[in-house]
Amino acid sequence: MGMTRRGVLAAAGAMPIAAQAAVAAKAAPPSATFPQRTAFAPSVAGYLDSGTMHPVPLGARASVQRYLDQRTAMEGHYPTDEVEKRVKDNFARLINASAEEIAFVQSTTAGEQLVIEALDFPHGGGRIVTDTLHFFGSFYLYEELAKQGVDVAWLRPEGGRIPVDAYERAITPGTRLVALSLVSTYNGFEHDLKRVCEIAHARGALVYADIIHAAGTIPIDVRASGVDFAASASYKWLMGDFGLGFLYARADLRDRLKRTHFGYYQLAGFAPHVYPFDPPGDTIADTTPRTDMEGLFAGGTRSHAVLAQLDWSLDYILGLGVDRMTAYRMPLLARLREGLAAKGYAIVTPEGSRTPLVTCALEGAYAKLSDPLKAAQVRITLSRNRFRVCPSVFTEAQDIDRLVAALPRV
Repeated sequence: MGMTRRGVLAAAGAMPIAAQAAVAAKAAPPSATFPQRTAFAPSVAGYLDSGTMHPVPLGARASVQRYLDQRTAMEGHYPTDEVEKRVKDNFARLINASAEEIAFVQSTTAGEQLVIEALDFPHGGGRIVTDTLHFFGSFYLYEELAKQGVDVAWLRPEGGRIPVDAYERAITPGTRLVALSLVSTYNGFEHDLKRVCEIAHARGALVYADIIHAAGTIPIDVRASGVDFAASASYKWLMGDFGLGFLYARADLRDRLKRTHFGYYQLAGFAPHVYPFDPPGDTIADTTPRTDMEGLFAGGTRSHAVLAQLDWSLDYILGLGVDRMTAYRMPLLARLREGLAAKGYAIVTPEGSRTPLVTCALEGAYAKLSDPLKAAQVRITLSRNRFRVCPSVFTEAQDIDRLVAALPRV
């Protein structure tokens, strides 16, 4: 007799927790055809706001549930170390890095702050070049550094883009860091990261890239681009959740970076000499730091629930193939742009963009569009004077048409 789906789930529930985790990690993603509707809850129809927060895939939810089941019953052992290794390995594959170059961080912003500290800003001096298509949450950081004496140069967009030659002019002698978003959260503009890195490196500067809207949406190759640092949270296109992300730092930079904090998670070895039956020693404890980027940047405990989620979702993303996801998106973006233009909206996302963010400038956008979109059960990013549409792997043409139909003419 063939095993039913319910029978498979029941059998999985009887497995030891370690075996369940192994099954989850090795499970192939759903059929690699698009749209990936069945991989998500039915309620995601009409959801075009994945650039704010991506829906959790059903498989990732099940992976978290297995973790929570173990935490609830406290029976058996959840294989946190193995899960952590798989997650880091898969993220490294996603951006073509080595796992040793990856550290877990709380968020993209936390990763960017760690880079700033490791380069000894503001005390080390030097120039930082950034642009206003970078994450707006970083504006505060660089404005405050400027107040503390750092020479911060701001580049502004032309036609929704930051031209490469603007970086060519701005990266002058004495520039130590270029900070940008590979894909802009504002309008989806994608930098020519390889060219920016070539310019920066030729003049002695390093490059940091915020990749929160790039990882899981477009192919990334940190080796080919030459980028020195990159950070991403997981709650957007990595289909994880808040509180856990990744920081990449090029391995050969490690000895040039300043260690700014010291924590237990940075250690490969720890031998105290203060407790009963400890071996004697000349120190309170003998410590051996890890030699990877975790040994330089790790903080305290991290979210094991999000690790469980990413254990499924990163495997899913890699299985689908980012290049195939990008190709699927292109006709949807063309359909969206055509519909927006027909209704008179001012699109500020550059023509031909392959990223999953399309933004329109509209004075009073939130006030004007909230009610019609709510009535149509369509969700997008609504800001005071702009709106942004972010399709994902579950989006289909009818979702785009539903949005366009709900939008009033300008």
